[in-house]
Amino acid sequence: MTRPLVFATRNRGKLVELRDLLTGIEVIDVDDAARRIGHAIAEVVEDADTFEGNAIKKAREVSRATGLPALADDSGLEVDALGGAPGVHSARYAGDTEANNHELASSLNNTKLLAALDGITDRTARFRAVLALADVTGPLGDDVITAAGVCEGSILTAPRGTGGFGYDPLFLVAGTDQTMAELERTAKGAISHRGQAMRLIEPRLRAYLR
Repeated sequence: MTRPLVFATRNRGKLVELRDLLTGIEVIDVDDAARRIGHAIAEVVEDADTFEGNAIKKAREVSRATGLPALADDSGLEVDALGGAPGVHSARYAGDTEANNHELASSLNNTKLLAALDGITDRTARFRAVLALADVTGPLGDDVITAAGVCEGSILTAPRGTGGFGYDPLFLVAGTDQTMAELERTAKGAISHRGQAMRLIEPRLRAYLR
């Protein structure tokens, strides 16, 4: 029997992907963890300037708040023609107002991205993800376990597909004729940035939770 793992997110799309990738482990989200411990868990301020920094901060704070091992993801889209933007600001690219309404935030972010790339032909981009495992009251203490993944592609001029979330409908995966939103969930997990990071961290994560 493995220990329960808190995934430090309120993004349901990310939670679904993580559960697909981590079969056999009880994965709960921040709201589930809050109900178990009987009090709310504050939103973590993502103010680091790297994906790794934000992932580590989220994992540590959620682990400290719940007393459980916590896995955090920080991920985003880097567009070459925009100097790597939106980068660590991907979730709030169009502003903070709707950041916790993920469906509306995605729509606003995609609209802003298309406007920023209007007339630009070089639309190469990549999704980048970092996963961090923290267990501040457990054996890990102040240490963390991290892994990263990257998926190359390009940005279309209009969305395609109804799956996924965030920028997925605009992101044409390199070497394929499909966007992230058109890929079947298993296929997406096999090539996505988050899937790559998970395969790297999974053996150490499973061993730690035993």
